[in-house]
Amino acid sequence: MSASFVLLGLLSSGPKHGYELKRAYDRSLPNAKPLAFGQVYATIGRLERDGLVERAGQDRDGGPDRVAYALTDLGRQSLDEWLGAVEPPAPYVSSVLLAKVVVALLTADSDRAGTYLADQRAAHTARLRELTRSKHESTANIGDVITADFAIAHLDADLRWLRTTLERVGEMHQETSP
Repeated sequence: MSASFVLLGLLSSGPKHGYELKRAYDRSLPNAKPLAFGQVYATIGRLERDGLVERAGQDRDGGPDRVAYALTDLGRQSLDEWLGAVEPPAPYVSSVLLAKVVVALLTADSDRAGTYLADQRAAHTARLRELTRSKHESTANIGDVITADFAIAHLDADLRWLRTTLERVGEMHQETSP
């Protein structure tokens, strides 16, 4: 995910300082990897250097100086282009989950792979239940619900793959066992 464009999108509603951007990012993408404060300020610095945001004021409000940033016309145009571009499907499959199973199989340890797959399936199922419950909480907003739906769809795909892979590992184990 491009933090730059998320920050541009957050600035589209009006000027914000770094702390507000961080809070808005974490609130808008609750199941995404949290954005560190340092990353917010480094990204804003690059966006400012590239003319996509500009300083829009400064306040102290009882603490250190806080600089607010606003979207420039070029920033709005860049955001509009990004939002209008179709995201191509990922050309490569990479995940720690896949790597662990492949490595376990490469070590000729189908029992380890089977155990790992079963344990991972249990962890995925627990997370799926947790996300499903979160969608029905009274505090859930539309962003929370669609983020949970996205995560649930991916977990569901992983669970289908885990089930199929467990079956294949079991078949392989039967073929190689005396």
